Amino acid sequence: MGYRKDMIVYQIYPRSFKDTTGNGVGDLRGIIEGLDHLADLGINTIWLSPIYVSPNDDNGYDIADYTAIQPEFGTMADFEELVAKAKERGIGIVMDLVINHTSDEHEWFRRALAGEEKYKNYYIIKKGKNGKIPNNWGNFFAECPWAKFGDSEDEYYLHLFSKKQPDLNWHNPEVLEEIKRIMRFWLDKGVVGFRCDVINIIYKNSLENGRPRPILTGQEHYLSTEGCHEILKTLRREVLEPYGAFTVGETVFVDIAKARDLCAPERKELDMVFAFEHMECDQVIVKWFKTKLVPRRLMKCLSKWQTALEWNACYFENHDQPRFISRFSDLGPYRKEASKMMAGLQMTLRGTPYMHEGQEIGMTNGDFANLDEVEDIESHNIWAMATKLGIPKRIRWKMIQRTSRDNGRTPMQWTAGENAGFSSGKPWLKVNANHTEVNVETENAVPNGVLAFWKQMIALRKTHPVLIDGTFRSVYEGRAVYVFARELDGKTLLSVCNMTGKTAKLPTVVGKGGKLLACNYEDVEANLLKPFEFRLLEIEK
Repeated sequence: MGYRKDMIVYQIYPRSFKDTTGNGVGDLRGIIEGLDHLADLGINTIWLSPIYVSPNDDNGYDIADYTAIQPEFGTMADFEELVAKAKERGIGIVMDLVINHTSDEHEWFRRALAGEEKYKNYYIIKKGKNGKIPNNWGNFFAECPWAKFGDSEDEYYLHLFSKKQPDLNWHNPEVLEEIKRIMRFWLDKGVVGFRCDVINIIYKNSLENGRPRPILTGQEHYLSTEGCHEILKTLRREVLEPYGAFTVGETVFVDIAKARDLCAPERKELDMVFAFEHMECDQVIVKWFKTKLVPRRLMKCLSKWQTALEWNACYFENHDQPRFISRFSDLGPYRKEASKMMAGLQMTLRGTPYMHEGQEIGMTNGDFANLDEVEDIESHNIWAMATKLGIPKRIRWKMIQRTSRDNGRTPMQWTAGENAGFSSGKPWLKVNANHTEVNVETENAVPNGVLAFWKQMIALRKTHPVLIDGTFRSVYEGRAVYVFARELDGKTLLSVCNMTGKTAKLPTVVGKGGKLLACNYEDVEANLLKPFEFRLLEIEK
């Protein structure tokens, strides 16, 4: 079916990639201009965050028209040109499919508000209980999940995210037919697949009260339900398979068993899933409270998922996450070395690598000075909630600095010049001041820089079948050093990663022999690993 094991995916957050009009917002023509950079990098697939018409309450994940382009991004002709020119370079386009909810400005919701029963049934609308909201559920954006439906005194609509993102009613078969039509529209435009947003929560079994939890009370009624599985099987059978398209699902609160149920080949639902456990190795209970990243905890999590699933979606960054290298609290002067180590790690794990724009040059978290410089709706809601809870301002701001989704959304840093070469106008989000050092133009001029190392690792992945088809075996998981083997047809490659900013001993299990295929330092010491050192070794039998 859809995916190829040699896929290397690059996520573009269109608002932040490249602006060609001077309005401060990235656009499709900017992506077209960036295609040569991406082709030179070596990727073969682009995942586009939403480019649909949207009021931008949640930066495009609140869709008002699924088959039209947001005007600030360009036109449908621009999109068609992007697909064609990407294809010329051997690059396929993956669209973001957001089908848990629409915008409250979508025609369906507007017609529901106008009283059309057909469209009221497209959404989850329920009467309150004794003057109160219908149930005790929680909300992903730290809001009440129920909002008054129009002028009604006793009707509410469900929104597990923003108030402007009403949840769709997947009990209604007409919703399924609408989504099939939308998917076929984009597949006919030449896209190769879909990244499916929060896909395992789309079907709500019931609207009964949930068991009280610290966060998201009620999730047992909508998390990975059987109804969701049936919808995914239908979409694959009736839409995706006829087009040979692929899917990756963003999946909420999945463990190994739930992930298998969603992407095991024999079940014919999704091709792979984005799991979150490895992204939670530095959190305390919820993601807004971070602690120091413990390398061994990350290693054990990676190894568990590598061996548990037939195929993984291997990622460390995306538009909803802080920059991963910024999670190493002892990064110090080793930004470049840590960026290269993460490149080596990601490109040698078993599964499809997903890069995020700017990762190839070692972009870091944003350098926001205060909340006024943060656009993310979730960050503002968390700030408000933390304020009500009496959390001191200093701690609240530390929470936002570490966890805000805007950390992964700062404009792409193309040059050391004004606005990092992203735009000739004022960017929609603050450009990081470190763009004078961290940018594509500078990296292109450095033969041993971060960008060069990403290119080297991508090339090695393409020329060594063991990195695609080989099995995974954890060899050593220490306090600082992670060693794992990829094995195929008698060939063994060892990935050796020092995940700290301190010198570490080379584990004895690595041995003395082996051909050095890659290293992020020019000089290699026999028994020591430098801070954030990565080595890829080919071991002879």
